[in-house]
Amino acid sequence: MQLKKGSTGDYVKQLQSSLGIKADGVFGANTEQAVKEYQKEKGLVADGIVGPATWAEINKCKYKHTKEQVYGVIEKKGYKWFYQGSYDLNIVGIRNSSTDGKVTNHYDDCITVSYKVFDKWYFHCWAATTDPGLYWIDNPMNSKGGCAILVPGQYEDVYKIDKHSGKYEALCQRLGKVKVYRDGNKDDVYDYDEDSIQDGYFGINIHRSSAYKTSTYINKYSAGCQVFQDPDDFDEFMEICRKASDVWGNKFTYTLIESSDIKK
Repeated sequence: MQLKKGSTGDYVKQLQSSLGIKADGVFGANTEQAVKEYQKEKGLVADGIVGPATWAEINKCKYKHTKEQVYGVIEKKGYKWFYQGSYDLNIVGIRNSSTDGKVTNHYDDCITVSYKVFDKWYFHCWAATTDPGLYWIDNPMNSKGGCAILVPGQYEDVYKIDKHSGKYEALCQRLGKVKVYRDGNKDDVYDYDEDSIQDGYFGINIHRSSAYKTSTYINKYSAGCQVFQDPDDFDEFMEICRKASDVWGNKFTYTLIESSDIKK
């Protein structure tokens, strides 16, 4: 998809949100200038046209974290860190705090896994979303309460390998409750309102987007689930989870933190 001066619509709005400018859905002179500045900053051809190269840069996982950074947050918050043996997994999502709650509709969060095999530690950090996409924010499944947004925290032994929507294996919320915010005002800003928090079984699964390609937009892929952008990353993640299940049983803990929690 290519966007340029004169383009209009939701994709322009999503572009503008990603650039941190007024999201009115009209690609005018201000948007063109913001695109050129972004392209120049990233070493791209600064032509003001949003083509494949510019989209690829916008959609990159913005944060390349380390195991030590993740562990530091887990320890500080008093959460459990798993290290008893091989494939004792620490699955930690990192929500991008720099967006200030704006619905970017991009995979600008991360899902990480830290684990040992014998005495050697391994760490992965993959592009993902921990937030719902634009479609479900504007068209919530729960029309009365609003769209579900997972509350940061540690959800111990809540997940198991099961069929997501009855279609393919993923980590599914089958073994315990999670907490979600409810956002129902459709203003394209995630509302982290503590008064809206609900505790229950909401099907907040950890799964992939497209089965065939790396997705550009979240859209319908997440109504609150934690979703991998790249299906190859997801396949790698699930292979690790299956090995863990063979050792520790089919139960998994998922922890969600904020990028602002991490010391740089």
